[in-house]
Amino acid sequence: MGEEQQKPEELNAPTDDAPQEKQQPADLSSETEKAKSKKNQELSEKDQVVKIQAWWRGTLVRRSLLHAALSAWIIQCWWRLILPKIMEKRRQSMLDTFQQEQWAVVRLQSWIRMWRIRRRYCRLLKAVRTIQSHWRGHTCSSRGVIKGQYRISTSQMHLELEVLLGSGPCIVTECIPLPIKQ
Repeated sequence: MGEEQQKPEELNAPTDDAPQEKQQPADLSSETEKAKSKKNQELSEKDQVVKIQAWWRGTLVRRSLLHAALSAWIIQCWWRLILPKIMEKRRQSMLDTFQQEQWAVVRLQSWIRMWRIRRRYCRLLKAVRTIQSHWRGHTCSSRGVIKGQYRISTSQMHLELEVLLGSGPCIVTECIPLPIKQ
């Protein structure tokens, strides 16, 4: 039984089937290496996940930037199409305004010319009537007869007088040009 019974010191002695003390740190180092490699693997997996997320976010940002750039390009193309139409409308509006002002000036000048010519015509008509009234008064006193007629055209006045006195008729025909500026 002596061999079979072991002393308490021998119980702690290394046996083939139990790990030895020198082997324990090796086992710990292998476990720590496994833990480190597992941790490294987790870190590398985490790095890979972060890289995938960064790539995806970058893709989303590039997509949104591309969308914004395309939208800006579409707006610029539309504006380049619309701008000449707007400028043409402005030009046409300015031309219409200028033409209306020109017609107003021409119309005003026409009215002024018409008023001046009418005033001159009225003065000539008054002079003709004055002459006629004097001649008529003269014929009544001299017992002669004066017949006359006049016609006014756009550029001249035709005057035809026939004076009948005792000796014979006297016919006076005159064409008086009216001074009208063209």
